[in-house]
Amino acid sequence: MTDMSQATSKEVNVSDRSAIDAFLERAWSEQGLADNTLASYRRDLEGTSRWLAAHGGGLDACTRELLYRYFAERSTSGGTSGKGYSARSNARLLSTLRHFYRLRLRQGAIAEDPTLLLDAPKLPRPLPKALSESQVEALIRAPDVDTSLGLRDRAMFELIYATGLRVSELVGLRTSQVNLRQGVLRVTGKGGKERLVPLGEEAQDWLERYYAQARPALLRGRAVDAVFVTNRRAGMTRQMFWTTVKRHALHAGIDAKRISPHVLRHCFATHLLNHGADLRALQMLLGHSSLSTTQIYTLVAREGLKRLHEKHHPRG
Repeated sequence: MTDMSQATSKEVNVSDRSAIDAFLERAWSEQGLADNTLASYRRDLEGTSRWLAAHGGGLDACTRELLYRYFAERSTSGGTSGKGYSARSNARLLSTLRHFYRLRLRQGAIAEDPTLLLDAPKLPRPLPKALSESQVEALIRAPDVDTSLGLRDRAMFELIYATGLRVSELVGLRTSQVNLRQGVLRVTGKGGKERLVPLGEEAQDWLERYYAQARPALLRGRAVDAVFVTNRRAGMTRQMFWTTVKRHALHAGIDAKRISPHVLRHCFATHLLNHGADLRALQMLLGHSSLSTTQIYTLVAREGLKRLHEKHHPRG
């Protein structure tokens, strides 16, 4: 283990330093945490210790009221910019303190965990990235379908955009889950929940072409249960699909910042809403257990419409 006692601030009292060192040693031995993570834990705990020392206490004597004051002060000042720490920074600190005090409680060093009733700050929820319909069309058309790999890529793009599958669901798709006669997929999503997803005529057509031409050429006689395979005669992986998307996006002239592994799933949801899809139906197609998860796409659609209005309306 990296010597976690190096460069310890003199402002941290002996008992706090000992408790921090013991916590980090245990975190390293039990969880195998990286040095950067351990260093981050140390900064958080030493910073808290210094603040508590300035207010007449230490880590083991800390109360819930003191932590409330500490977080309130961090939220309004104390950052390098003088504007206070971000909600994300405070959430990380609270997570560190919860781990620390949980261990101290188990060790009998404290009688009560001061973090118990503290709520984590609400983090801003990033909106999923979605391309315009013309950009999606350019991305889908980018693969060279005269090659086996290009035909496979086109079929994958068509399928994920038509169904909204997660990338893990797409690359994990098995031949037994595809019913081309009925035009549906039987998908097992998060939590082992199964759902039926319609293919759509375009995706079905490209999948049939892939099955008839590209897949046999890639497998060269080998039996593989995965629907989408590589020229190494094995199933696709998430990493390979991500690399494939990035390569074709570059060819289609799409800004790399607009691309994410799930970009076509996000586009599926956003574009359906733009064309009047029902939110409950979309929830079922996406395999979301909660409607609130699906509702994030209404914000994406709303932002897109707002930009469209500002750009084209004479009084935008």
